[in-house]
This record gives sequence, C-alpha cells and structure tokens, in this order.
Amino acid sequence: MIEPVKNTNKRQEIKMLNRKLLEISGVLNVESFDSEEFLLETEMGYLMIKGQNLHIKNLSLEQGLVAIEGLIHELAYVDGNTQEKSKGFLGKLFK
Repeated sequence: MIEPVKNTNKRQEIKMLNRKLLEISGVLNVESFDSEEFLLETEMGYLMIKGQNLHIKNLSLEQGLVAIEGLIHELAYVDGNTQEKSKGFLGKLFK
C-alpha cells in the first residue's frame, strides 16, 4: 500500500525564556485568549497555553509569530476538542 506524502513544509518553533516569555512561530490564528489561557491554531495543530497574567507582547499573523508574556504553567496540543475549548471560553465570557 502506498502511503500519502505528508507536507513537510510545515514548521514550528517554540522558545521559552524563564517561563515568563514564550515566542511561537507557525501560528495561523489566535482562537481565544484571556489572562489564564490562550488557544492558538498553529501549523502543527491547536496549541493551548495556560498560566497567570498572560498577555500578548507581539502578534504578527502575516509572519505567523506570537509572543506571550506572563507566568507559563502548561503547553499542550489539543486534538479534536477545539470547538469545546472555544465554547468554554465563550461560556466564561458570558457568565
């Protein structure tokens, strides 16, 4: 059986400095964010970032770059639960 050729042009870099500054490349969209959680659509899938006092330091979707400041607690790729995450954020917003 012939396996389909995967797109190897996708690339993502994540740099973290002292858990206080996070620089991410390969970002396609910022789905949702607040001071405790960011949900980013990236070349490698949806990336969830959790922490305290989070805010965007730099954003350039044309270049696919995002810089986030704050105390970073967790980075996780989310598979298939993006709709639930977005609804969760909106649920928080309208409570």
